[in-house]
Amino acid sequence: LSSVLYLTRFGCSGVGLALCRRLLEEDGRIHLCIACRDTLKSQATRDLILADYPDAQVSTVEMDVGNLASVLCVARELRCRFQHLDFVYLNAGIMPDPHVNFKALWHGLFTRKVLHMLTTAEGIMTQTDRVNGDGLQEVFATNLFGHFILVRQLEPLLCGNEKPSQLIWTSSSNARKTAFSLSDYQHAKGKESYSSSKYATDLTSVVLNRKFNKQGLYSSVVCPGLVMSNMTYRILPFFLWKLLMPIMWLIRFFANTYTLTPYNGTEAHVWLFKQKPESLDALVKYHSCTSGLGKNYVEPRKIDVDEEIAEKFYEKLLELEKQALERYSDSLD
Repeated sequence: LSSVLYLTRFGCSGVGLALCRRLLEEDGRIHLCIACRDTLKSQATRDLILADYPDAQVSTVEMDVGNLASVLCVARELRCRFQHLDFVYLNAGIMPDPHVNFKALWHGLFTRKVLHMLTTAEGIMTQTDRVNGDGLQEVFATNLFGHFILVRQLEPLLCGNEKPSQLIWTSSSNARKTAFSLSDYQHAKGKESYSSSKYATDLTSVVLNRKFNKQGLYSSVVCPGLVMSNMTYRILPFFLWKLLMPIMWLIRFFANTYTLTPYNGTEAHVWLFKQKPESLDALVKYHSCTSGLGKNYVEPRKIDVDEEIAEKFYEKLLELEKQALERYSDSLD
């Protein structure tokens, strides 16, 4: 039987709930564990799932992926609960206080780059970041580093087992090399922290495959496309989204990553659940896509990564990990 760990931040509404249901449709025997910082929301999600799948094995753990002490504590709990994890969906993420540059958006509508702009938000969206209680940039800590620490702490459950294990990171089409800087990898000085963190995710996945494939651990990145979720609705006022929805359905004839619904956005996540990890390309991002007529499919696209920079970034993550473990040594076994 497969064990699946699913990480979320605000509870499994939208994409999270859709993915849990779709995974159980594929294999009702899996043990599904939901990790969320909000216990009430994760329990409510568990109840919703069990209402549809009463025989499903669904458990929860309380974890704030943006808090290192919480991550280390839950990692210890998971090592006690499980002997092996087959799939880990690293989906928790934040986009704090997003701002849309409407002037740039308007001008971009009349250029040849309009489709690129509408599918990546390049040049039209920024975020405001802050330092968290661990002294880290909040977006970097939540979208990447907390996941990285968890993976490192769960290595006994992921490596060296008879069955391979698979990490599935939720990246984004907004992950861009131009937003990332090795000298400022936490993006303390920029205004595109979300894009930077997602590009850092791509870099991390590439190196994890180099380091751990021989030990049976495989890593993939997916893009759910543009999904109408709680995170998306915070970018613009709700009434604007209502006005824009008919236009967005039309755009999907030209932009297949406008998946729009949570069910459609999980297509790549579910597809990877059914693949042999040894057959996957470590330098590819798997995009959930929906045709203009509503057909779902997965489109692999090469990741725009410099592998030398990826290695250097990984070394910086290891250095930061060492500092974190020294600080929270009391949370370790």
